[in-house]
Amino acid sequence: MGDRGSRVFNDPIHGHIELHPLLVKIIDTPQFQRLRKIKQLGGGYYVFPGASHNRFEHSVGVGHLAGELVKALRAKQLEEPSMNSESLINDRDVLCVQIAGLCHDLGHEPFSHVFDGMFNLQADPNGEKWEHEDASILMFDHLVDDNNLKPLMNKCGLITEGDRLFLEKTVPNVIILASSPQQLYRGRNNEKSFLYEIVANKQNGIDVDKFDYFARDCHHLGIQNNFDHRRFIVFARVCNVEGQLHICSRDKEMANLYDMFHTRNSLHRRAYQHRVKMSVEIIIKDALLKADQDPHFQIKWAEGNMCSLSAAKRHKEAYTKLTDEVIEQILHHDACSCSNESTPSSLEEAAQIIQRIMCRDLYQLVGSAALKYAASTVLKGRVLKDR
Repeated sequence: MGDRGSRVFNDPIHGHIELHPLLVKIIDTPQFQRLRKIKQLGGGYYVFPGASHNRFEHSVGVGHLAGELVKALRAKQLEEPSMNSESLINDRDVLCVQIAGLCHDLGHEPFSHVFDGMFNLQADPNGEKWEHEDASILMFDHLVDDNNLKPLMNKCGLITEGDRLFLEKTVPNVIILASSPQQLYRGRNNEKSFLYEIVANKQNGIDVDKFDYFARDCHHLGIQNNFDHRRFIVFARVCNVEGQLHICSRDKEMANLYDMFHTRNSLHRRAYQHRVKMSVEIIIKDALLKADQDPHFQIKWAEGNMCSLSAAKRHKEAYTKLTDEVIEQILHHDACSCSNESTPSSLEEAAQIIQRIMCRDLYQLVGSAALKYAASTVLKGRVLKDR
């Protein structure tokens, strides 16, 4: 056994995972346990019977893989005598990267991207742009403060302002690019900027978040995964590319990386953007919009304080209670002892909309339109949005 207080998880994808005591403390909090009640693939469970896995196990898997990759990179650095001492990975770096991987999805809302990608846009069209990455910062701060984890973090050596900034920028999968090329990343100096490429790689999209959900989603969906993330970790190195340190692979790994992007395309085409899955999620979105309009359907976030679904993102206590169970609460609102005899019409309409999922009376596509681009037009942004 490793450090006192560590714990071993038997994961169906990665086998036996042993995690640092601080990571175990983070997992054993209400804010992290909430992820057990948020489906990884949103409405995909209503299409693929095996897709019942949650954000909880995915987050544990990403925390594990983040540790595996950063430790492998450190081992290779120690074998390279010419490596600059400033860029060498230390124990604090390893722990920070593991925490970032573990907590990167803390802010996910019910049914994953249904809330931030569909519901919020219509429920609060004039509000500021809000995505689950923003909520991850809110929930991580709430997790640390509400469970008094700062003393333990300090005891583990996470005491510097750089550590705080690193977690603040890495947990929500966001990189802040500064105007000066010497200060590309906040929280770590330019010699360790490659650490930001482990959990969420904004340079080329090759990161451990994808490694886990490719393997995990394929396992539960029954889809073949040809990408070997273990092989990638073995051959990964930190290299100087035109004066900037990046995580790089051998040229002979090109075929394996092609398989990664092929797997991603296949998952989007066959599962993430499945027409029935999208129909289910639109129904869920419509039901949530109806419930959000009802003054009787509120979330309690403090003594005597309640808020609507769309306002929960402004209250960390309310957000902690926001999970996939919300549609069961809508569907069975009349079973609540506190419900009024005369059910408000909007909540009743919301329940009837959700009932369509249960009866498989789904929305049907009646028409579509495609945008045409000239051959020379460059479409900016990603064609496939990651889950």
